[in-house]
Amino acid sequence: MENRDERIGNTSSDPQLVNRHGSKKSKEVQEEENHQADQLSVEQTFESQRVPSWQEQLTLRAFVVGLLLSTLFSFIVMKLNLTTGIIPSLNVSAGLLGFFFVKTWTKFLEKTGWLKQPFTRQENTVIQTCVVASSGISFSGGFGSYLFGMSETVAKQATDFNDPQNIKNPHIGWMIGFLFVVSFIGLFSVVPLRKIMIVDFKLTYPSGTATALLINSFHTPAGAKLAKKQVKTLGKFFSFSFLWGFFQWFFTGGDDCGFQSFPTFGLQAFANRFYFDFSATYVGVGMICPYIINVSVLVGGILSWGIMWPLIGNKKGDWYSETLSASSLHGLQGYRVFIAIAMILGDGLYNFVKVLSITIISFSKETRNKRNEVLPVVEGNSAAITPLSYDDERRTQMFLKDQIPTWFAVGGYVIIAIISIVILPHIFHPLKWYYILIIYIFAPILGFCNAYGCGLTDWSLASTYGKLAIFTIGAWAGAAHGGVLAGLAACGVMMNIVSTASDLSQDFKTGYLTLSSPRSMFVSQVIGTAMGCVISPCVFWIFYSAFPDLGQHGSQYPAPYALVYRSMATLGVEGFSSLPKHCLQLCYVFFAASIIINGIRDSVNKKWSQYIPLPMAMAIPFYIGSYFAIDMCIGSLIIFVWQKLNKTRADAFGPAVASGLICGDGIWTLPSSMLALAKVTPPICMKFLSSSTNAKVDAFLGS
Repeated sequence: MENRDERIGNTSSDPQLVNRHGSKKSKEVQEEENHQADQLSVEQTFESQRVPSWQEQLTLRAFVVGLLLSTLFSFIVMKLNLTTGIIPSLNVSAGLLGFFFVKTWTKFLEKTGWLKQPFTRQENTVIQTCVVASSGISFSGGFGSYLFGMSETVAKQATDFNDPQNIKNPHIGWMIGFLFVVSFIGLFSVVPLRKIMIVDFKLTYPSGTATALLINSFHTPAGAKLAKKQVKTLGKFFSFSFLWGFFQWFFTGGDDCGFQSFPTFGLQAFANRFYFDFSATYVGVGMICPYIINVSVLVGGILSWGIMWPLIGNKKGDWYSETLSASSLHGLQGYRVFIAIAMILGDGLYNFVKVLSITIISFSKETRNKRNEVLPVVEGNSAAITPLSYDDERRTQMFLKDQIPTWFAVGGYVIIAIISIVILPHIFHPLKWYYILIIYIFAPILGFCNAYGCGLTDWSLASTYGKLAIFTIGAWAGAAHGGVLAGLAACGVMMNIVSTASDLSQDFKTGYLTLSSPRSMFVSQVIGTAMGCVISPCVFWIFYSAFPDLGQHGSQYPAPYALVYRSMATLGVEGFSSLPKHCLQLCYVFFAASIIINGIRDSVNKKWSQYIPLPMAMAIPFYIGSYFAIDMCIGSLIIFVWQKLNKTRADAFGPAVASGLICGDGIWTLPSSMLALAKVTPPICMKFLSSSTNAKVDAFLGS
């Protein structure tokens, strides 16, 4: 996973230690050693292939395919952003589809005799990097969180600080300008440290390593055959998911009618909040996410909507006024939002301290080891230097071949920082130039910490650093000077820097393992980021224009994290005085519980920790409901049964099936948005009702 916060669907499992004691090797140990032996010969497999120069790796066809896939994935990420906020890793899909498109292209040209340049793993890596960088802007751009949290739609739900100086309504012009100003600077902050993290310290970067292994396998004969089968499977389920989206639209009357009213439990507490809505997207997400994520979401939904909210609802008139609207943060809605925030902050704080501690300890140990190394100054020196394997030697040689000058990175950072300091206060008036200067002074340090920690744990804490900026800058600006808007804007600046820093480091690791030039990785990341700065706002604008109730509580696209982030900014500016009765005490309890649960998970062995729910995943349904939990658990059940029947095929084709379901349903949002813009209404309204509700409807129609 790339982000331990909102992008919770991509969490990586803890490394499992293997006991190697005893004279006989276990089957697992033997398989691991065989696997490692296979890995050592990877570059020998490609030894006969010429490594193209970094300019040759950057092909026009790569960026054409990158543009198409970036648009597809931007719709997918945007839909997930505006519904649940759970975003799984789409790297496998990007690699599969990128391989399929270019391989088909080159095969056609080869038959016609027009093929001038074969498709290489380096070009595949460029496509992957471009697509992930572009679609990543849909997340780090804050369209479902801090950026949309500035809008009047969300401000009205928050009730406090909805004056003009704390509101900035979305507009495609300033959104594109803002992203271009803040999205590139993080790339320059980590470039000078690439050798230290990739070559010297040999950081793992699990997502980057897994992506590289995938791409390397595609370009071997056996891997290419498997990839074709995976893409074929993906295509089938893509078509099914797209047609299923059309079916739901045609037969369920759009937003105001449909399967979203089929209750899973007969409790009134779960009404309109706990149901199976037949969503291919969430079933696919559930197939990709670890079991513990899906179960945690289900547990959180039962705890909140099944137990807590009915009990607190009975306190109406005592704990909060009966006259408050359902969306008021001074009523029941306040408990939902702020208790969820407390759990998110507790989980974020714990993992921030954990990853930062691991980073400091590991960095200090590596630095000390480097300092204590004895260099062989004369032949026969007793100091033993471990020789590099053929793969490591070849990869290091190619990685260090095309250097990116340090002066270029530092100069680029300074120039973009100056541009940002000048332009951003004109976009967000409460965000003063000296706030931005302070952020950019500390950002390289935080970006390095995030990139280094991500290399060790595969956790990017970008949104945690963003929340830190919300509280510090918001409190500094103050309530009288647009502190809410300043805090949200500062969150965007900080989040984009540290997010792109870790993303580029992952790409450098992928490039290192596929013999892709650091220069081609950097250029691909820059071009992909530029694509994302245009594509993502345009995709968001389609949603914003097509669905007038976007961001409103209970709508098809409620953008739940937008209100959460705005509430954090309000909390940072105003303090705890606005919370309803006993809400602060409950927040303390759940904040502490989140830290304790994480501590218990890390203190027990993996056998037991896999059964302990994740507080971050539990917090998601506290506010938005559990309507997606059943769908995700269905996805987990499919994978579980499939692995019991045929684990090899499940592991090989499960991600392809999940990606097809997600991509098909995600791309359906484009025609559905066009239909909504054209005011086309579905002809049929098919609905599932409970027996009691159905009796009331029959009685009403009969009268």
